[in-house]
Amino acid sequence: MSGLFDGDEGPKASGTAERPGRSRALLITTGVLIVGFLLLTGLSSFWTDRMWYSSVGYSDVFSRMLWTKVGLFAFFAVLMSVVVGLNMVLAYRFRPIFRPASAEQTSLDRYRDAITPIRRWLVIGVSLVLGAFAGTSAAGEWRNFMLWSHRVPFGKTDPYFDRDIGFYVFSLPWWHFVVDFAMAMAVVALLAAAVVHYLYGGIRLQSKHDRISGSAAVQLSVLLGAFMLFKAADYWLDRFDVLTGSGNLIDGMSYTDDNAVLPAKNILLGIAVVCALLFFLNIWRRSWMLPSVGVALFVLSAILLGLIWPGIVQQFQVSPSEADKEAPYITKTIQATRDAFNLGDISIETYDQAVDEPSVQELSDATAAVPLIDPKLVRDNFEQNQQQQGYYTVAPVLDVDRYTVDGTDRALVLGVRELDQSGLAESNKNWSNLHTVYTHGYGVIAAYGNQRDAADDVVPAETTPWAESGLPPTGALSDQQDDGYQGAIYFGEQSPDYSIVGKAEGGSDVEFDLPESSDGDKGTTTTYDGQAGVPLGGLWNQLLYAVKFGDPNIVLSSRVNANSKIIYDRDPTERVKKVAPWLQIDRDPYPAVVDGKVVWILDGFTTTDRYPLSDKQSYDDMTNDSLADTSQFQALPTDEINYMRNAVKATVDAYDGTVTLYEWDETDPMLQAWMGAFPETVQPKSEISPDLMAHLRYPEDLFKVQRYQYARYHVTDASDWYEGNDRWQVPQDPYKTGALQPPYRMFIDNPDTATTGSTFSMTSVYTPYKRENLVGFMDVNSDATQSDYGKIRVLRSPGQNIPGPGQVANSFANDEDVKNALSKFSLGGTTPKYGNLLTLPVDGKLLYVQPVYTVRNSEASYPILNAVITSFGQTGGPVGFGTSLPAAIADLLGGTLEPDNPPDTGNPGQGGNNLPADVRNLLTRAEAAFDAADAAFADGDTVTWAQEMERGRALIQRAIEAADSQAPKN
Repeated sequence: MSGLFDGDEGPKASGTAERPGRSRALLITTGVLIVGFLLLTGLSSFWTDRMWYSSVGYSDVFSRMLWTKVGLFAFFAVLMSVVVGLNMVLAYRFRPIFRPASAEQTSLDRYRDAITPIRRWLVIGVSLVLGAFAGTSAAGEWRNFMLWSHRVPFGKTDPYFDRDIGFYVFSLPWWHFVVDFAMAMAVVALLAAAVVHYLYGGIRLQSKHDRISGSAAVQLSVLLGAFMLFKAADYWLDRFDVLTGSGNLIDGMSYTDDNAVLPAKNILLGIAVVCALLFFLNIWRRSWMLPSVGVALFVLSAILLGLIWPGIVQQFQVSPSEADKEAPYITKTIQATRDAFNLGDISIETYDQAVDEPSVQELSDATAAVPLIDPKLVRDNFEQNQQQQGYYTVAPVLDVDRYTVDGTDRALVLGVRELDQSGLAESNKNWSNLHTVYTHGYGVIAAYGNQRDAADDVVPAETTPWAESGLPPTGALSDQQDDGYQGAIYFGEQSPDYSIVGKAEGGSDVEFDLPESSDGDKGTTTTYDGQAGVPLGGLWNQLLYAVKFGDPNIVLSSRVNANSKIIYDRDPTERVKKVAPWLQIDRDPYPAVVDGKVVWILDGFTTTDRYPLSDKQSYDDMTNDSLADTSQFQALPTDEINYMRNAVKATVDAYDGTVTLYEWDETDPMLQAWMGAFPETVQPKSEISPDLMAHLRYPEDLFKVQRYQYARYHVTDASDWYEGNDRWQVPQDPYKTGALQPPYRMFIDNPDTATTGSTFSMTSVYTPYKRENLVGFMDVNSDATQSDYGKIRVLRSPGQNIPGPGQVANSFANDEDVKNALSKFSLGGTTPKYGNLLTLPVDGKLLYVQPVYTVRNSEASYPILNAVITSFGQTGGPVGFGTSLPAAIADLLGGTLEPDNPPDTGNPGQGGNNLPADVRNLLTRAEAAFDAADAAFADGDTVTWAQEMERGRALIQRAIEAADSQAPKN
């Protein structure tokens, strides 16, 4: 029995012996696979980025960023590793030969026995790990390094240290990093040396005498002295930080900073130097008494001078007479802020409301270009009427641009018909369709913003005055191009994450291009023939992109062939940020038809938070309003800025993805520095074509930042600024709680401009701080073709009797005539929606104009422009309401419009020609609806008959309301 069990146990023992070997092999295999996967993932990210930059023609940007980061990483990693490793080696080499016997040393013997055999590898490992952390930190400073190494002067100096502004913007951040790194390196080296000395008896904490050996004292004294020297350098740099820091009242230098903080830093700098000398002296004296006294004095001084003394000065000198103490510093902050945000050239005028009212015709003519189509509300109208297919979409908020139509500048509301793959039927959402068939959108949709047609005649409500529509697109934009324009939209704000294009030799087109038209034209397919895309023919590239996107079909699909290319990073903002990572991009890229193609136009800003004495605010807070897209990724290191310039205009071709950067603000020192860092990436301003120049406009985000800062810094007197009695604010949007009213683009008359006639402008208004009445109107010339482009004007109301947007919105909502008219809409099964509340100076008065849309209470409805409300900025003044802007003006002024055709006085029985044009139009459309109803009834189509009868009756009712609203008031 025993032998049997022994025999049975033999194999078990053998199996048990083999299992650890198999487990070890499995563990090693798993580790290798994990490491291989991580390496492949990292390689995929790196190599695909390299190929992407090459495909867009900016490989030099990738190379310069890469080698700058590699160089910084290598230099600072090696520096940290060498300094730490050398100090550990020195500490070991100069360890005591004999250590006094003690319990402490006995307990350390086992650690020494374990460490000594591997000490070399341990030193190397610790040094490399610390070096890797240091190198990673340094690589993150590539922006500061490149700005410092390519710095240029601003040509202005600060009023305190008389240093060029460029020192604060370009040099100071980099030197701060260098000094901070040096202090960190000294501390790490000190700790590493101290640990080695302790392990090998150079430091004996429990010894009553000679707790530190001579060699340890020398090494630690050198490191401590070096640290104090670096700290003195840090204090020297901190002196300049006073001009760029944040304060409670003002940013930059204040009375307390000037009279307490700055002297304290100078004193602490001197004490730090003395402490360093005492530590260096300790190399020979070998006594810690004087260094200890020096450090104690330094710590005590830092507390008393650095913390307590500034508080005392602020509390007992500044607070009792803050206005007088801070006045000279406020003056300098005002000037610096106005310089940093380019507010110095703003013209401010007193705007007295004219007493005499214009005639109905004069005011109607003056307001012919007022934009009534709301780019946000009309979006559903664009999508439902021009979408063509469910897999097309337009942006949530449409854009406004100007085009010359029949010799007249017109403001157009436009959007791009982009691909929306979520609109595909679920059965069609397979990999081939999503990534190789449905690859692009098509064409631009546009409408005249002033609710007038191409001839500039008033278009009736419920009718959208299309300027560009249909598939293929036709209209004013196509007519301006000799051969139309390339309509395929491969790059846009709604584009898919990636598409694979290109067909095999002799293969068929598979990309869906145009759908079947209502005229019976069959849908078409195409194959992308643009420059964009990374070649995907080789297996290696396919594998890299399969890893990048986590999609094995890129390798497995037969749709991927030798001619295939992959296009991705298709959002215009994302593309510009990748090729110019030093730019802050405006949140509102807009499309334009330029030189026979659709391009996205973007504005790029240079910003910093280091401009001395300038007020520092959050970029997001300054640019956020009821229409702002808060989802935009913030690429820059900080959100707070105190300097901003529109340095670059950028374009992204919607077909081939080409990114082009144009120099715009040629005087901007930050742009000059970045152009030195990335030469030949920004094209000179002279390369902008005339067609593109005609579509460049003043940046929305820049205007928002300037209006935000000007609300407080229009005041140039320090006492007035401190008291805040003349502080302004951007009003809240009356129809969105907690959001600022956005600026609006429109044509307005500006007698201050060099160009006669209306100017394409961006406008906004001001109210007094925490009050509702109107105090100012701001506009900026947005036409880049004019010499006055960028000229900002502020019209200031001298009185307090002009209502602001919130008050006007309230008066509109409570006006009896308006309420009665809107109630009829509600009874008809629709809900009114208010459009943009516009304010504009016209004929010596401030006129408020607001379109009113109605939405039927059904799922498939969309807002339709149905009425317009008008009012002059007068408390308790009249309110005009009509089905068109001319009708609303006639109602406001209590007059009538001149008819389009002279009345037919020869036949009194025929009074139709005496009706206003919009009323006649409504009656004509009603008659056409009734005729259509009769025809449908004759064909036995009772459904169409009922619909046309209802439409005809509604048009008759609207004609009656329009006629009533334009009747003279008693």
